[in-house]
Amino acid sequence: MNQEVVQTLKLEGMIHLPGGTFTMGSDNHYPEEKPAHKVSVAPFWIDRHAVTNRQFAEFVAATGHVTLAEKPADPADYPGADPELLVPASLVLVPPPGPVDKSNMYNWWQYVAGANWRHPRGANSSIEDLQEHPVVHVAFADALAFAVWAGKELPSEAEWEYASKGGNDNTEFAWGDELVPEGRYMANTWQGEFPWENHKLDGYEFTAPVGSFPANGFDLYDMIGNVWEWTTDWYQDHGRIQKACCTLDNPRGGERDASVDPNDTAHIPRRVTKGGSHACAPSYCRRYRPAARMAQPVDTSTSHVGFRCIVRANTGA
Repeated sequence: MNQEVVQTLKLEGMIHLPGGTFTMGSDNHYPEEKPAHKVSVAPFWIDRHAVTNRQFAEFVAATGHVTLAEKPADPADYPGADPELLVPASLVLVPPPGPVDKSNMYNWWQYVAGANWRHPRGANSSIEDLQEHPVVHVAFADALAFAVWAGKELPSEAEWEYASKGGNDNTEFAWGDELVPEGRYMANTWQGEFPWENHKLDGYEFTAPVGSFPANGFDLYDMIGNVWEWTTDWYQDHGRIQKACCTLDNPRGGERDASVDPNDTAHIPRRVTKGGSHACAPSYCRRYRPAARMAQPVDTSTSHVGFRCIVRANTGA
């Protein structure tokens, strides 16, 4: 198979973005998004939608890859941890039966033994009817392994945010300033009192098949909602990296050691995830916006984090 054919196959299902300058971050929401600042990114190709269970299964069949959630944790890495949390497991959103203290995420997030990409709700669940849903329960290393196998890369935070805006730099969302314009749901988010009451007005309780909601101006699906998506950037507040006065070219985020939560006794570094998920609700988390960001420990997989890949133009695309 010649190089041109290989390249064509690699770019299948991807969208070419021209690159350019845009406003990254926001001064109007969460502190970690400040300051809003100008960033330029070079041209690149990006997956039209998040990697699906079907695509990830092809990768696993070809490589034999075993995800982090499918392996027991090393007790030496987590001093003092409950042994029950060290078995193969992953974090699953389990809505409680009624209102709970929202300051404690473990009132709705549970480590579930046997939960992984094949069994997203736990050992007794399957992806048989979820082939076109985004793969979840993938830690950063799992997403990176897929990207390498596919001959691609994971996006930087700046590349991801530029893509999410869909060419629209002046509104809250890629589609405008209203979350549900004229009653039309534009993304898979949470409707109701989080975390116990989900009215499912958008049609979904958890993940939705990719492409279930309108594409943005770049013809990309689910850049908001459905699942958070990994980027390569180490997490730091924007204010520690960039001042609002200057334009950054192709930034790559913070430093590994600085990304660690100072309250984390295991000292696990964190990457930036973007886009919000089906668990983002106006009553709790307004992170269903291009500028929003979340710090995700690299050793942690969950039922609401997935990924998509890119190919940078200077790598032969």
